[in-house]
Amino acid sequence: MTHREIRVEALPRVEGEGAMHVEVTDGVLQDVQLSIYEPPRFFEALLVGREFTEPPDITARICGICPVAYQMSACQAIEQACGVSVDGQLRALRRLLYCGEWVESHTLHIYLLHAPDFLGFPDALQMGAQHRGALERGLELKRIGNRIVEVVGGRAVHPINVAVGGFFRLPTTAELTDLRAELLMARGLAAETVHWVSGFDFPELDVDLEMVALSHDEEYAIDVGNVASTAGRRLEVAGFGDLTEEFQVPYSTAKHARLSGTTPYLVGPLARWTLNSDRITGLTADVAREVGQAPTCRNPFRSIVVRALEVLYAVDEAIRLIDAYTAPAQPRLHVVPQAGTGHGATEAPRGLLYHRYSLDQDGLITAAEIIPPTSQNQPAIEHDLWRVVESNLQLPDDELQQIAETTIRNYDPCISCATHFLDMTVTRR
Repeated sequence: MTHREIRVEALPRVEGEGAMHVEVTDGVLQDVQLSIYEPPRFFEALLVGREFTEPPDITARICGICPVAYQMSACQAIEQACGVSVDGQLRALRRLLYCGEWVESHTLHIYLLHAPDFLGFPDALQMGAQHRGALERGLELKRIGNRIVEVVGGRAVHPINVAVGGFFRLPTTAELTDLRAELLMARGLAAETVHWVSGFDFPELDVDLEMVALSHDEEYAIDVGNVASTAGRRLEVAGFGDLTEEFQVPYSTAKHARLSGTTPYLVGPLARWTLNSDRITGLTADVAREVGQAPTCRNPFRSIVVRALEVLYAVDEAIRLIDAYTAPAQPRLHVVPQAGTGHGATEAPRGLLYHRYSLDQDGLITAAEIIPPTSQNQPAIEHDLWRVVESNLQLPDDELQQIAETTIRNYDPCISCATHFLDMTVTRR
């Protein structure tokens, strides 16, 4: 009997702490695990008993890379519970803020975490020694994404200007004018990024899972929409919690998720693009055609191309929003708490992020549920890992480990986001 094991105790170039375990016996793949050992953070439990105004600030602390996603989904859920809808220029500012997060998060992943895999470098620093211009382009794009979040959100990390009902302060005309000038420069950098990553060599892999994302009739879904899937599902956000089933596995401190009664499913850039690419117009559509990106994409190794296209779209969309902006009369709507349950979902850079809150008549939170994208994608990642490893067993261990790690990084997993809560049973004797 021959036994072969590959263990990576600390995955590099992912956000958070996780490990990978691959086991092969007599040339047959026996087990593949993405093991998350980062301690649970219990954010859902922390929210219970807090006032209805607090989730945007509390949930932003779940992630330093995508705090806006948590703030926007939290605000939507609270506002729905209170019977309030934010639209017009306040909604436009929220979308502008979200564009900033897409730019900075996607750019970080593309240039610092994922590109080294395709160019044969162990990290971004060594890649930068030979691709200095590319790395500088990525850092400049990330800076501009951070700048959007800073101008609209109050600061680049864990924004403090987001409020239930809108914002605490509106950006000034001068701030938006200066921001627009930087975005015009970023547009060219983003287009160069798409062309750059499209030239990488991509392993062949076709995802056979159902894809799920928000979808909007008139725009590429970021901050609003209904839940749609490649299997033809379409439902309001309030139905997502009933459709999705979370469960635990013994080797991970983060929950997994599946659609009720089905196999794992996929959220994120591939799902967004496949379900919504027909809403893409202008420069992004032109560049997509130039690089040969099809309207659907099922190869997770090509997710880096879709992320680059989303960076270009977010830059262009930010310019459009600024050009159409007129300051609203007030920075936020007046929201009066009431007993009820609200649901919110937005498209975090890594995929659909769902929040549900129940309030009592005084506006105190009585129940909270958060389903982050990395939790939803964990079974899909393992599904891909199994297929990739099984089809590459002829490779030596170091090469097999490399392609397996790249498979995980295709999803840009944010492990800290995924470890927000676990069920716990205590037996005392």
